[in-house]
Amino acid sequence: MEHRTGLEMYCVVDEKNNKLRYGYTTGSCAAAAAQAAAKMLLTGEKVEEVALQTPKGILLHLLIEDIQMDKEEVRCAVRKDGGDDPDVTHGILIYARVKKSGEAGIHLDGGTGVGRVTRPGLEQPVGAAAINKVPRKMIRENVEAVCRQMNYTGGMDVVIEIPEGVEISKKTFNPRLGIQGGISILGTSGIVIPMSEAALVASIRLEMEMLVKNGAGYLVITPGNYGQAFSKEQMNIDLTYSMKCSNYVGETLDMARELGVKGILFIAHIGKFIKVAGGIMNTHSRNADSRAEVMAANALRAGASRNTVMEILDSVTTEQSIDILIRDHCLEKTMEEVLQRVEYYLSKRGGEQLEVGAILFSSVHGKLGETSGVKRLCEEING
Repeated sequence: MEHRTGLEMYCVVDEKNNKLRYGYTTGSCAAAAAQAAAKMLLTGEKVEEVALQTPKGILLHLLIEDIQMDKEEVRCAVRKDGGDDPDVTHGILIYARVKKSGEAGIHLDGGTGVGRVTRPGLEQPVGAAAINKVPRKMIRENVEAVCRQMNYTGGMDVVIEIPEGVEISKKTFNPRLGIQGGISILGTSGIVIPMSEAALVASIRLEMEMLVKNGAGYLVITPGNYGQAFSKEQMNIDLTYSMKCSNYVGETLDMARELGVKGILFIAHIGKFIKVAGGIMNTHSRNADSRAEVMAANALRAGASRNTVMEILDSVTTEQSIDILIRDHCLEKTMEEVLQRVEYYLSKRGGEQLEVGAILFSSVHGKLGETSGVKRLCEEING
Protein backbone atom coordinates (compact mmCIF):
# COMPACT_ATOMS: atom_id res chain seq x y z
CA MET A 1 0.00 0.00 0.00
CA GLU A 2 1.37 3.42 -0.97
CA HIS A 3 2.36 5.64 1.93
CA ARG A 4 0.33 8.86 2.09
CA THR A 5 2.06 11.89 3.58
CA GLY A 6 -0.96 14.20 3.79
CA LEU A 7 0.22 16.34 0.84
CA GLU A 8 -1.54 14.39 -1.91
CA MET A 9 -4.26 17.01 -2.40
CA TYR A 10 -1.85 19.96 -2.53
CA CYS A 11 -0.26 21.18 -5.75
CA VAL A 12 0.23 24.18 -8.01
CA VAL A 13 -0.26 24.18 -11.77
CA ASP A 14 2.50 25.40 -14.08
CA GLU A 15 2.30 27.13 -17.45
CA LYS A 16 1.87 23.78 -19.25
CA ASN A 17 -0.96 22.74 -16.95
CA ASN A 18 1.27 20.23 -15.15
CA LYS A 19 0.52 19.64 -11.49
CA LEU A 20 3.54 20.32 -9.25
CA ARG A 21 3.58 18.50 -5.91
CA TYR A 22 4.08 20.20 -2.56
CA GLY A 23 6.93 18.93 -0.37
CA TYR A 24 8.15 19.45 3.18
CA THR A 25 11.14 21.33 4.58
CA THR A 26 14.32 20.22 6.31
CA GLY A 27 12.79 21.75 9.44
CA SER A 28 9.78 19.42 9.22
CA CYS A 29 12.10 16.44 8.71
CA ALA A 30 14.18 17.39 11.76
CA ALA A 31 11.09 17.91 13.95
CA ALA A 32 9.53 14.59 12.90
CA ALA A 33 12.79 12.68 13.44
CA ALA A 34 13.23 14.28 16.88
CA GLN A 35 9.65 13.43 17.83
CA ALA A 36 10.11 9.78 16.81
CA ALA A 37 13.50 9.44 18.53
CA ALA A 38 12.15 10.91 21.78
CA LYS A 39 9.18 8.55 21.71
CA MET A 40 11.38 5.50 21.10
CA LEU A 41 13.78 6.55 23.86
CA LEU A 42 11.00 6.89 26.43
CA THR A 43 8.94 3.83 25.42
CA GLY A 44 11.58 1.43 24.15
CA GLU A 45 9.27 0.64 21.23
CA LYS A 46 10.07 1.18 17.57
CA VAL A 47 8.25 4.07 15.83
CA GLU A 48 8.00 3.79 12.06
CA GLU A 49 5.71 6.74 11.27
CA VAL A 50 4.82 10.02 13.00
CA ALA A 51 2.19 12.71 12.54
CA LEU A 52 3.58 16.25 12.40
CA GLN A 53 1.48 19.41 12.46
CA THR A 54 3.19 22.08 10.35
CA PRO A 55 2.95 25.84 10.95
CA LYS A 56 1.07 26.06 7.63
CA GLY A 57 -1.69 23.93 9.16
CA ILE A 58 -1.04 20.83 7.04
CA LEU A 59 -0.77 17.56 8.99
CA LEU A 60 2.04 15.37 7.67
CA HIS A 61 2.49 11.62 8.12
CA LEU A 62 6.20 10.92 7.74
CA LEU A 63 8.06 7.61 7.65
CA ILE A 64 10.98 7.05 10.01
CA GLU A 65 14.12 5.48 8.55
CA ASP A 66 17.49 4.09 9.71
CA ILE A 67 16.38 3.54 13.32
CA GLN A 68 19.23 2.95 15.81
CA MET A 69 18.02 2.23 19.36
CA ASP A 70 19.62 1.53 22.70
CA LYS A 71 18.73 2.38 26.30
CA GLU A 72 20.82 5.54 26.39
CA GLU A 73 20.21 7.05 22.97
CA VAL A 74 18.06 6.80 19.86
CA ARG A 75 18.99 8.00 16.37
CA CYS A 76 16.63 8.00 13.39
CA ALA A 77 15.94 9.90 10.20
CA VAL A 78 13.27 11.33 7.91
CA ARG A 79 13.90 11.60 4.16
CA LYS A 80 13.49 15.08 2.71
CA ASP A 81 10.89 15.38 -0.04
CA GLY A 82 10.88 18.77 -1.74
CA GLY A 83 7.95 17.81 -3.94
CA ASP A 84 8.46 19.09 -7.47
CA ASP A 85 10.60 22.00 -6.30
CA PRO A 86 14.20 21.75 -7.58
CA ASP A 87 16.30 21.49 -4.43
CA VAL A 88 19.76 20.07 -3.65
CA THR A 89 18.41 18.62 -0.39
CA HIS A 90 15.69 16.51 -2.05
CA GLY A 91 15.98 12.86 -1.02
CA ILE A 92 18.59 13.24 1.72
CA LEU A 93 18.16 11.89 5.24
CA ILE A 94 17.75 14.34 8.14
CA TYR A 95 18.67 12.67 11.44
CA ALA A 96 17.82 13.38 15.07
CA ARG A 97 19.92 11.93 17.89
CA VAL A 98 18.14 12.07 21.26
CA LYS A 99 19.21 11.16 24.79
CA LYS A 100 18.14 12.08 28.31
CA SER A 101 19.79 15.03 30.04
CA GLY A 102 20.37 15.75 33.70
CA GLU A 103 19.45 19.39 32.99
CA ALA A 104 15.79 20.28 32.59
CA GLY A 105 14.48 21.41 29.22
CA ILE A 106 15.14 20.58 25.57
CA HIS A 107 18.74 21.24 24.56
CA LEU A 108 19.08 21.52 20.79
CA ASP A 109 22.25 21.51 18.73
CA GLY A 110 23.51 20.61 15.28
CA GLY A 111 25.91 17.78 14.50
CA THR A 112 27.62 16.53 11.34
CA GLY A 113 26.40 18.28 8.21
CA VAL A 114 24.49 21.05 9.99
CA GLY A 115 26.31 24.34 9.45
CA ARG A 116 27.75 26.59 12.14
CA VAL A 117 27.27 30.34 12.12
CA THR A 118 30.70 32.00 11.90
CA ARG A 119 29.80 35.61 11.14
CA PRO A 120 27.44 38.05 12.88
CA GLY A 121 24.28 39.26 11.19
CA LEU A 122 22.51 35.95 10.60
CA GLU A 123 19.36 34.81 12.39
CA GLN A 124 21.32 32.72 14.92
CA PRO A 125 24.33 34.01 16.91
CA VAL A 126 27.96 33.21 16.05
CA GLY A 127 28.82 29.69 17.17
CA ALA A 128 25.24 28.40 17.05
CA ALA A 129 24.00 25.65 14.78
CA ALA A 130 22.35 27.03 11.63
CA ILE A 131 18.89 25.90 12.65
CA ASN A 132 16.43 28.73 12.09
CA LYS A 133 13.90 29.82 14.69
CA VAL A 134 10.77 28.18 13.24
CA PRO A 135 12.42 24.73 12.93
CA ARG A 136 13.87 25.19 16.44
CA LYS A 137 10.37 25.86 17.75
CA MET A 138 8.95 22.87 15.86
CA ILE A 139 11.64 20.52 17.18
CA ARG A 140 11.24 21.68 20.79
CA GLU A 141 7.45 21.59 20.74
CA ASN A 142 7.34 18.07 19.29
CA VAL A 143 9.85 16.68 21.79
CA GLU A 144 8.09 18.46 24.66
CA ALA A 145 4.77 16.95 23.56
CA VAL A 146 6.27 13.45 23.70
CA CYS A 147 7.69 14.13 27.17
CA ARG A 148 4.29 15.27 28.44
CA GLN A 149 2.59 12.26 26.89
CA MET A 150 5.07 9.90 28.60
CA ASN A 151 4.99 11.85 31.92
CA TYR A 152 8.73 12.43 31.62
CA THR A 153 9.89 15.55 33.49
CA GLY A 154 13.63 15.38 32.86
CA GLY A 155 15.66 17.07 30.15
CA MET A 156 16.47 15.98 26.60
CA ASP A 157 19.53 16.51 24.42
CA VAL A 158 18.60 16.70 20.74
CA VAL A 159 21.25 16.81 18.01
CA ILE A 160 20.24 17.21 14.34
CA GLU A 161 22.59 15.62 11.80
CA ILE A 162 22.76 15.62 7.99
CA PRO A 163 25.54 13.26 6.84
CA GLU A 164 25.33 14.57 3.26
CA GLY A 165 25.19 18.19 4.40
CA VAL A 166 28.94 18.82 4.26
CA GLU A 167 29.12 18.06 0.54
CA ILE A 168 25.79 19.71 -0.28
CA SER A 169 26.89 22.95 1.41
CA LYS A 170 29.63 23.34 -1.20
CA LYS A 171 26.89 23.84 -3.82
CA THR A 172 25.20 26.64 -1.85
CA PHE A 173 25.99 30.23 -0.85
CA ASN A 174 26.29 29.17 2.81
CA PRO A 175 30.10 29.50 3.09
CA ARG A 176 29.91 33.02 1.62
CA LEU A 177 27.21 33.94 4.13
CA GLY A 178 29.26 32.68 7.08
CA ILE A 179 27.72 29.24 7.57
CA GLN A 180 30.49 26.66 7.62
CA GLY A 181 30.58 22.87 7.72
CA GLY A 182 27.11 22.08 6.46
CA ILE A 183 23.68 23.32 5.43
CA SER A 184 20.95 25.18 7.31
CA ILE A 185 17.76 23.73 8.75
CA LEU A 186 15.15 26.03 7.21
CA GLY A 187 11.46 26.68 6.75
CA THR A 188 8.85 29.14 7.98
CA SER A 189 5.78 27.05 7.16
CA GLY A 190 7.11 23.49 7.23
CA ILE A 191 5.92 23.04 3.64
CA VAL A 192 7.73 23.47 0.31
CA ILE A 193 5.59 25.01 -2.43
CA PRO A 194 7.01 24.28 -5.91
CA MET A 195 8.78 27.29 -7.35
CA SER A 196 7.66 27.18 -10.96
CA GLU A 197 8.07 30.84 -11.84
CA ALA A 198 5.19 30.92 -14.30
CA ALA A 199 2.93 29.11 -11.84
CA LEU A 200 3.79 31.52 -9.04
CA VAL A 201 3.18 34.59 -11.19
CA ALA A 202 -0.09 33.06 -12.40
CA SER A 203 -1.21 32.43 -8.81
CA ILE A 204 -0.38 36.05 -7.88
CA ARG A 205 -2.43 37.27 -10.81
CA LEU A 206 -5.33 35.00 -9.91
CA GLU A 207 -5.40 36.31 -6.33
CA MET A 208 -5.20 39.91 -7.51
CA GLU A 209 -8.04 39.35 -9.99
CA MET A 210 -10.17 37.92 -7.17
CA LEU A 211 -9.49 40.91 -4.92
CA VAL A 212 -10.30 43.37 -7.72
CA LYS A 213 -13.55 41.54 -8.50
CA ASN A 214 -14.45 41.84 -4.82
CA GLY A 215 -14.08 45.61 -4.92
CA ALA A 216 -10.41 46.25 -4.19
CA GLY A 217 -9.17 49.54 -5.61
CA TYR A 218 -6.11 49.75 -3.37
CA LEU A 219 -4.00 46.77 -2.30
CA VAL A 220 -1.58 46.08 0.54
CA ILE A 221 1.15 43.80 -0.78
CA THR A 222 4.00 42.07 1.06
CA PRO A 223 6.75 39.95 -0.48
CA GLY A 224 6.39 37.14 2.05
CA ASN A 225 5.71 35.88 5.55
CA TYR A 226 7.83 38.47 7.37
CA GLY A 227 6.02 41.38 5.75
CA GLN A 228 2.64 39.78 6.39
CA ALA A 229 3.43 39.24 10.07
CA PHE A 230 4.76 42.80 10.45
CA SER A 231 1.63 44.22 8.79
CA LYS A 232 -0.64 42.37 11.20
CA GLU A 233 1.34 43.12 14.35
CA GLN A 234 2.72 46.62 13.81
CA MET A 235 0.65 48.55 11.31
CA ASN A 236 -2.78 50.11 11.80
CA ILE A 237 -3.81 49.29 8.24
CA ASP A 238 -6.90 47.53 6.92
CA LEU A 239 -5.65 44.24 5.46
CA THR A 240 -8.95 43.18 3.87
CA TYR A 241 -7.39 43.54 0.43
CA SER A 242 -3.88 42.25 1.10
CA MET A 243 -1.79 39.62 -0.66
CA LYS A 244 1.77 38.39 -1.18
CA CYS A 245 3.88 38.94 -4.28
CA SER A 246 6.90 36.74 -3.46
CA ASN A 247 9.92 38.07 -5.41
CA TYR A 248 7.86 39.36 -8.32
CA VAL A 249 7.67 43.09 -7.61
CA GLY A 250 7.84 44.15 -11.26
CA GLU A 251 5.30 41.60 -12.50
CA THR A 252 2.97 42.57 -9.65
CA LEU A 253 3.05 46.22 -10.70
CA ASP A 254 2.47 45.26 -14.34
CA MET A 255 -0.59 43.14 -13.61
CA ALA A 256 -2.00 45.70 -11.15
CA ARG A 257 -1.85 48.37 -13.84
CA GLU A 258 -3.44 46.01 -16.34
CA LEU A 259 -6.27 45.07 -13.94
CA GLY A 260 -7.09 48.69 -13.14
CA VAL A 261 -5.84 48.76 -9.55
CA LYS A 262 -5.62 52.36 -8.35
CA GLY A 263 -2.83 52.01 -5.81
CA ILE A 264 -0.47 49.62 -4.04
CA LEU A 265 1.15 49.91 -0.64
CA PHE A 266 4.12 47.59 -0.32
CA ILE A 267 5.16 46.60 3.22
CA ALA A 268 8.52 44.92 2.93
CA HIS A 269 11.58 43.82 4.85
CA ILE A 270 14.65 45.89 4.01
CA GLY A 271 16.42 42.71 2.85
CA LYS A 272 14.03 42.42 -0.08
CA PHE A 273 13.42 46.04 -0.99
CA ILE A 274 16.99 47.28 -0.73
CA LYS A 275 17.27 45.56 -4.12
CA VAL A 276 14.34 47.61 -5.45
CA ALA A 277 16.37 50.71 -4.52
CA GLY A 278 18.82 49.51 -7.15
CA GLY A 279 16.11 49.02 -9.76
CA ILE A 280 15.97 45.23 -9.27
CA MET A 281 12.36 44.17 -9.78
CA ASN A 282 12.74 40.42 -9.21
CA THR A 283 14.29 40.09 -5.76
CA HIS A 284 15.20 36.40 -5.85
CA SER A 285 18.88 35.86 -5.05
CA ARG A 286 19.40 33.83 -8.22
CA ASN A 287 18.60 36.93 -10.30
CA ALA A 288 20.54 39.51 -8.33
CA ASP A 289 21.89 40.21 -4.89
CA SER A 290 23.80 43.52 -4.51
CA ARG A 291 22.15 44.19 -1.13
CA ALA A 292 25.39 45.32 0.49
CA GLU A 293 26.43 47.30 -2.58
CA VAL A 294 23.12 49.18 -2.84
CA MET A 295 23.06 49.87 0.91
CA ALA A 296 26.68 51.07 0.83
CA ALA A 297 26.03 53.39 -2.12
CA ASN A 298 23.09 55.00 -0.36
CA ALA A 299 25.03 55.30 2.89
CA LEU A 300 27.78 57.10 0.97
CA ARG A 301 25.20 59.49 -0.51
CA ALA A 302 23.95 60.09 3.03
CA GLY A 303 27.40 61.14 4.23
CA ALA A 304 28.62 57.93 5.87
CA SER A 305 32.36 57.59 6.40
CA ARG A 306 34.55 55.41 4.20
CA ASN A 307 35.04 52.95 7.08
CA THR A 308 31.28 52.63 7.55
CA VAL A 309 30.77 52.03 3.83
CA MET A 310 33.50 49.37 3.80
CA GLU A 311 31.92 47.62 6.80
CA ILE A 312 28.56 47.58 5.03
CA LEU A 313 30.18 46.08 1.95
CA ASP A 314 31.57 43.29 4.16
CA SER A 315 28.25 42.67 5.93
CA VAL A 316 26.40 39.38 5.50
CA THR A 317 22.80 40.60 5.91
CA THR A 318 20.91 43.87 5.70
CA GLU A 319 20.08 43.57 9.41
CA GLN A 320 23.83 43.71 10.08
CA SER A 321 24.09 46.74 7.78
CA ILE A 322 21.32 48.44 9.77
CA ASP A 323 23.25 47.86 13.00
CA ILE A 324 26.33 49.46 11.44
CA LEU A 325 24.31 52.50 10.32
CA ILE A 326 22.73 52.87 13.77
CA ARG A 327 26.13 52.71 15.46
CA ASP A 328 27.47 55.43 13.17
CA HIS A 329 24.35 57.64 13.47
CA CYS A 330 23.50 57.64 9.77
CA LEU A 331 20.54 55.25 9.55
CA GLU A 332 17.86 57.92 9.12
CA LYS A 333 19.62 59.75 6.29
CA THR A 334 20.55 56.51 4.57
CA MET A 335 16.94 55.32 4.69
CA GLU A 336 15.83 58.64 3.19
CA GLU A 337 18.15 57.97 0.26
CA VAL A 338 16.99 54.36 -0.05
CA LEU A 339 13.30 55.30 0.06
CA GLN A 340 13.70 58.00 -2.59
CA ARG A 341 15.11 55.40 -4.96
CA VAL A 342 12.53 52.76 -4.03
CA GLU A 343 9.82 55.31 -4.80
CA TYR A 344 11.44 56.27 -8.10
CA TYR A 345 11.71 52.68 -9.40
CA LEU A 346 8.25 51.64 -8.19
CA SER A 347 6.66 54.70 -9.78
CA LYS A 348 8.59 54.22 -13.00
CA ARG A 349 7.40 50.61 -13.35
CA GLY A 350 3.88 51.35 -12.06
CA GLY A 351 3.21 54.21 -14.44
CA GLU A 352 1.16 57.35 -13.96
CA GLN A 353 -2.17 55.57 -13.42
CA LEU A 354 -0.93 53.48 -10.45
CA GLU A 355 -0.24 55.16 -7.12
CA VAL A 356 2.57 53.29 -5.35
CA GLY A 357 4.18 53.55 -1.93
CA ALA A 358 6.33 51.47 0.38
CA ILE A 359 6.97 50.99 4.09
CA LEU A 360 10.28 49.33 4.92
CA PHE A 361 11.05 47.55 8.19
CA SER A 362 13.72 45.60 10.01
CA SER A 363 12.92 42.42 11.93
CA VAL A 364 15.02 43.76 14.81
CA HIS A 365 14.47 47.53 14.73
CA GLY A 366 10.93 47.78 13.35
CA LYS A 367 9.81 50.43 10.91
CA LEU A 368 12.68 52.11 9.04
CA GLY A 369 10.72 54.60 6.97
CA GLU A 370 8.17 55.16 4.24
CA THR A 371 7.91 56.78 0.83
CA SER A 372 6.22 60.15 0.37
CA GLY A 373 2.79 58.88 -0.72
CA VAL A 374 2.18 56.39 2.09
CA LYS A 375 0.00 58.64 4.21
CA ARG A 376 -2.45 59.23 1.36
CA LEU A 377 -2.44 55.55 0.39
CA CYS A 378 -3.26 54.58 3.97
CA GLU A 379 -6.22 56.98 3.96
CA GLU A 380 -7.56 55.32 0.83
CA ILE A 381 -6.95 51.80 2.16
CA ASN A 382 -8.55 52.49 5.54
CA GLY A 383 -11.51 54.25 3.95
